[in-house]
Amino acid sequence: MMEYQTHELNNGIRLIHKKISSPVAHLGVIINTGSRDEADDEQGIAHFIEHMIFKGTQKRNSYQIISRLEDVGGDINAYTAKEETCIHASFLTRYYDRAMELFSDILFCSTFPEREIDKEREVIIEEIKSYKDSPSEQIFDDFEEMVYNGHTLGRNILGTNESLLSITREKALGFILNKYFTNEMVICSVGTITFAEIKKLTQEFFGHIAENRRNSLRAGFKGYKPANNRIKKDTFQSHCVIGNIAYNMSDKRRVGLFLLNNILGGPAMNSRLNMVLREKYGYAYNIESFYMPYSDTGLIDIYFGTDNGNLEKCLTIIMKELEKLRNTKMGSRQLVRAKRQLTGQIAISAENYASYLLTMGKSYMVFNKVDSFEETYRKIEAVTAEQIQDIANEVFNPECLSFLIFE
Repeated sequence: MMEYQTHELNNGIRLIHKKISSPVAHLGVIINTGSRDEADDEQGIAHFIEHMIFKGTQKRNSYQIISRLEDVGGDINAYTAKEETCIHASFLTRYYDRAMELFSDILFCSTFPEREIDKEREVIIEEIKSYKDSPSEQIFDDFEEMVYNGHTLGRNILGTNESLLSITREKALGFILNKYFTNEMVICSVGTITFAEIKKLTQEFFGHIAENRRNSLRAGFKGYKPANNRIKKDTFQSHCVIGNIAYNMSDKRRVGLFLLNNILGGPAMNSRLNMVLREKYGYAYNIESFYMPYSDTGLIDIYFGTDNGNLEKCLTIIMKELEKLRNTKMGSRQLVRAKRQLTGQIAISAENYASYLLTMGKSYMVFNKVDSFEETYRKIEAVTAEQIQDIANEVFNPECLSFLIFE
């Protein structure tokens, strides 16, 4: 049985659908536009628009938008990232047409009422304040700003108080017109609906959208320089992020880096950093590593929070673990176990269809295809111990690492 089916409208908007047997359906629209696509005088506008599309259209007020799916037990949400904006919903299968029509309405018929713009500015300013009250969250934004110094990838997705005050209705409408490209827009669906039915709904509610294709590339990131900053904070814990730029989405080595990241500080409790820093010494409650690939670059980082008196001990331990990865090739049993763990995590994650919807949609948006579980498994199985060691020597080269510490 085919994993998924696809279709492209005349205006370039693409559809991908996976048929499942469930009374609950999931629908999303992913747009290949995020905070890195903002001009200098637009910082925070992609996220601001994501908030504002729920505030009123030509035929609905904010209450009617929110209630459209929630009145029938559905759940609607949205997010903005560095390179994409997404709205998604889960609902009973019989309400597909309701969800599809609502998505089209809020994406292309939002009116951005002035009174709502003023109100939403205050909401997002409060959101910014909440991040500043949480050093374990703020440090990631500050780290990216440090690493991608001067580039739009380093900007805080929320914007700043000053940039939010400069956003107007005209700017928001202009950003949608100039940056929401139809050939970089994907409607993704997981549900029992037939492909013929979902194609018909897509044509009905998105077929009339004017064609607007991207014809230029994003400004790429160059000139990374390692940095080491310590900032005094009045907190009970020290917080630290260590990292480096890494492979982009198209780099074949990214599978090996995903595996390496999972071994080092992935979500499992038996990750190397968790075992040594938390289980062996009890120095940290939260220790994780993350790999985020972008279209032209990527980021690998390690985060931990610890008592102020244990900061230097934690740094020494982490650097020793990175040294082991660089200097010692993994044994065959270790590698087999690591591969089984990662493939198991991927398989379990795919059982959550609300989450799988977004993974599938983003893959189709970026690569115009979605790997089956078998294809993903083969790619993971093909990674060798030598490749993992080579990757560790490149991304965890001490001379290339950046450090940001709140202490």
